[in-house]
Amino acid sequence: MSCHKKAYITTPIYYVNDIAHIGHAYTTIIADTVARYSRMSGLDTFFLTGTDEHGQKIEEAAKSRGKSTQAYADEISATFKDLWDDFDISYDKFIRTTDADHMKGVQKAFSVMHNNGDIYKDQYKGHYCISCETFFPETQLVDGEFCPECGKPTTIVEEESYFFKLSAYQDKLLAWYNDNPDCILPKSKRNEVIRFVEGGLNDLSITRTSFDWGVKLPADLNDPKHVMYVWLDALMNYVTALGYGTDEADMDFWPARVHLIGKDILRFHAIYWPAFLMSLGLPLPKHIAAHGWWTRDGEKMSKSKGNVVNPKEVADAYGLDNFRYFMLREVPFGGDGDFSQKALIDRINSDLGNDLGNLLNRLIGMSGKYFEGKVDSSNVAKYYQTELDEVHASLEKLEPLLFDMQLHRYLEELWRPLAVANKSIDKYQPWTLMKEGKEEEAMALNGLIAAILSKVGIMLYPVMPEVCTKIASALNFKIDNNSWNAMVKGTALLETFTLEKIEPLFPRVEEPLLEQAQPKDNPSKNSENTKKEAKKSESKETEGIALIGIDQFFQTSLKVGTVVKAEEVPKSKKLLLLQVDVGEEEPRQVVAGIKEWYSADDMLDTQVCVVANLKPAKLMGYKSEGMLLAAKDENGLCMIRPEKPKTAGTPIG
Repeated sequence: MSCHKKAYITTPIYYVNDIAHIGHAYTTIIADTVARYSRMSGLDTFFLTGTDEHGQKIEEAAKSRGKSTQAYADEISATFKDLWDDFDISYDKFIRTTDADHMKGVQKAFSVMHNNGDIYKDQYKGHYCISCETFFPETQLVDGEFCPECGKPTTIVEEESYFFKLSAYQDKLLAWYNDNPDCILPKSKRNEVIRFVEGGLNDLSITRTSFDWGVKLPADLNDPKHVMYVWLDALMNYVTALGYGTDEADMDFWPARVHLIGKDILRFHAIYWPAFLMSLGLPLPKHIAAHGWWTRDGEKMSKSKGNVVNPKEVADAYGLDNFRYFMLREVPFGGDGDFSQKALIDRINSDLGNDLGNLLNRLIGMSGKYFEGKVDSSNVAKYYQTELDEVHASLEKLEPLLFDMQLHRYLEELWRPLAVANKSIDKYQPWTLMKEGKEEEAMALNGLIAAILSKVGIMLYPVMPEVCTKIASALNFKIDNNSWNAMVKGTALLETFTLEKIEPLFPRVEEPLLEQAQPKDNPSKNSENTKKEAKKSESKETEGIALIGIDQFFQTSLKVGTVVKAEEVPKSKKLLLLQVDVGEEEPRQVVAGIKEWYSADDMLDTQVCVVANLKPAKLMGYKSEGMLLAAKDENGLCMIRPEKPKTAGTPIG
């Protein structure tokens, strides 16, 4: 990509009614990853984040704490900025909606829309939720009173208001969604928005007179009792940050390449915002990407439960880069994620420790033992071109996955070259090559491993900048646009160098490093609940079964697999090493403890039932990427198989 191209990436501006939580961190880390990649790939990049500080909710929160509204907004906004600085978030601007330039830009936008005939004054009466800063029609209320979004009581508000002619943009919005299939990501969210708009849009009340904490209307309207609706004010930050309505110095970054948001604010961004932009005559954003919510250990987070995840505590305990990797790898973008220390520890010990960190350790060890730390890549292609081709095929798939927000798949694909590297060491055995006098071939193998680590390090850098900088330092190169062009877009390998020994990147974590969340209810209630739970548990134990919900069951991916290769694991009485076709590009390697009942020949070309979404594990040094279903009683063990042959990869359930 040439340097003249631009990438504008935004987070939502975070509402200052409370301090940052794991959801805020998730959005910001994704945006930071995309921004870092954009810069590395040569794009002129502008990354925006900030805080949303107006509205009745802020006014009331400040009052309840005995502070002035501005002082309260200053305090909470600073906690967000401090956290992002502590997390080394690479934002180019931190905007606040109390900034003078922002407020001028919002007033300019109001004037333009008013002069276009898209804003008019009328009376408004409706059910208003202070918490969501939104009016809801009576048909959407729960039990005729409660907010459909947050469940809190609404109040009937009747006041004079200015309205935006949202209804006039219904057809234009539908045309935009239709002409731009990836304008909303993931695409399932686009379908939700289309259905909502097709149901009919009402004009939008965009001013309030019942409180004072907000942007005043333009002076030429001479209507001082009105302040602007917080969402009109907030959404405009994406262009006022670039100078809209003031100096407009950076407006050439518009339109945004991606607005990253949580799914709870999708309607505002995918309906109101493009309609405002159409009225202003500005281009529409390329992508609006909405991610899911996070739970903790399977439960919704809340202060009353005492289980809210503090992102700084997690990063301080487990390492910031490890936390970043976990957040992006653990959950498909758009889906809801669950934070647990066990899952985080598994990712650190398995993906990061075993697959990445141990590979660098092996390279340092082999090079030091055989070549005094020297690595020469000049003969890599001579001996290992097949492996290089496989690595470059994976690298080519990565960029589209990143910009489509498929970050979990980006990392999954990025781990394939690491698998090639680890497999190559086991296959070609440098210690054997040295014994046989094949020093050139052994050195070329070291060059291959170094090449894979360098290429993976470049593409992992946007996710784990600190760790990858250490990897690059050990391999004597620098991660920047030049190395990205040469080694990722091109096929260049590292120049001859001497490895720098570094401390292990991912020390093994044996137990949780943070205290488990404890309920904050009163002790007597806890005691009563504990007794009730104990009785429930006893009754289930007597039945001999632990009940799960259907949702838990469907989290397990079961597939029909065909065994395409089978062999014994050396020195093991129980294990067979199987290659199982489950309908993917390559067979899965499964280590199965069935050798007492089945030989390798018994298993070859037979069909089995595979648990396909287990985290990989290592058994006697072999990676196992699934588990076979079998039944065992006093008469022995037998495999669970399809009654009739099925296509490999057929789902079970």
